[in-house]
Amino acid sequence: MTHDTRIAAGVIEGFFGRCWTWQNRRELASFLKSRRLSFYLYAPKADKHLRSQWRAPHSSRDWQQLHLTREAYRAAGVDFGVGLSPLDLCSHAGVADTAALDKKLEQLNTLNLDYLALLFDDMRGDMPQLAERQSALANRAADTSNARRIILCPTYYSTDPILEKVFGTAPPNYLEDIGAGLDAAIDIFWTGPKVCSDSYPQQHLREITERLGRKPFLWDNYPVNDGAVRSKHLYLEAPGADRADAAPLVSGIAANPMNQFFASLPALASLGRAVSDEHYEQDTATRETLFSLYPDELANHLIDDIPNLQTLGLDGLSEQQKQLLIERYSSQQHSSPITKEICEWLQGGYKFDPNCLTE
Repeated sequence: MTHDTRIAAGVIEGFFGRCWTWQNRRELASFLKSRRLSFYLYAPKADKHLRSQWRAPHSSRDWQQLHLTREAYRAAGVDFGVGLSPLDLCSHAGVADTAALDKKLEQLNTLNLDYLALLFDDMRGDMPQLAERQSALANRAADTSNARRIILCPTYYSTDPILEKVFGTAPPNYLEDIGAGLDAAIDIFWTGPKVCSDSYPQQHLREITERLGRKPFLWDNYPVNDGAVRSKHLYLEAPGADRADAAPLVSGIAANPMNQFFASLPALASLGRAVSDEHYEQDTATRETLFSLYPDELANHLIDDIPNLQTLGLDGLSEQQKQLLIERYSSQQHSSPITKEICEWLQGGYKFDPNCLTE
């Protein structure tokens, strides 16, 4: 099997809840480069200045941190982007305020972005002419932004029925209309058959390509763990082999990581292999990646504990099992920062907060 090594594969920090630190984000730049990943998108749900208060500028401190982070990615030779969610512009009242988007994009242009993502996820979608409005906003962003690649995330970014249950019934022909209205150079995010898809069937991707009029850009919700259920698990395994099979059928793959920065690195480290290696195998990639990242003793413990941390999770572990794991990883905190994150997670430090969904 030969894969297109030109595919863009990277990371989108696009989760709810507890964010990474600015230092984490800058450390990621050289890590991505070393693992054959080509971009990072800054789009945490907790950054109100990209979502509910998107019109307001960032604080001077955060704006400085954004510039420093952008420079770290430039120095590493990794593309840098930002995800903006001007959700209220999709409403009837928002049409009169489209110029606010231009002003925000002019601010973002000072970062000299490589990528700009316009994100319309997590909003009500049962409104007339939604596709036409979102396409027009994305086309306008493409005209105003100096980013060389624009990606639109539609409101209905999967065929998962949960989206219509939560956000209302999608307008008829929504995906087809989005694709028809968008400039051909603009990509479209897609999470697969589910919001958090376990696999990406090739037939599904071909059907979505037909509906969108272009290959989808996968927003891969693995290893993300920001939800009520997934927050009780740490996803340490390499991505499934279906990412390798999907690579020729998509325009890119953006992995959405976990709230735990260091615990996210094993899964992210294998993504570059998954989309480019001719003979990618998940178990082999998991083992080799863990041994490449950590001392042998710690790597062996992590491999042994994947059934506990990833499969059983917090609800499946007894209090005695949790305490034994805490003791194991506390004794190895000199080995890697991942051990501190595991202990804090076991002690409830990353408990899901439903309030984060409304911020």
